[in-house]
Amino acid sequence: MENTNNNWIEMSDLAIIQNIGAFIKDQRLKINKTQAQVATEAGVNRWTLGQIENGEAITLLSLIQILRALDLLYLLEGFTIKQEISPLELAKQEQNKRQRASSTTTTNFNQSDW
Repeated sequence: MENTNNNWIEMSDLAIIQNIGAFIKDQRLKINKTQAQVATEAGVNRWTLGQIENGEAITLLSLIQILRALDLLYLLEGFTIKQEISPLELAKQEQNKRQRASSTTTTNFNQSDW
């Protein structure tokens, strides 16, 4: 069983690329596809797929295409921007929140000012 606890902060850029490449290769083999098959589905050269699997750098666009072909785009969920409201803004919204319901007023158009 291999070590799955990577300390990404302590790793060099090259080591991170090598880990990503090993992961892609592992996932490709799990679904029993050749490099040529995945490369064709991804719209990249087989050489490009071989590059990342061997721990060499590729473009971000190529990586996204490969992840899409391997059905691994869910891995990008960590890049989601979450809208967070500051405590001050939340307090302002609470202050402006309606406290009471107002009665509906009806206007009598038949009444004359005379």
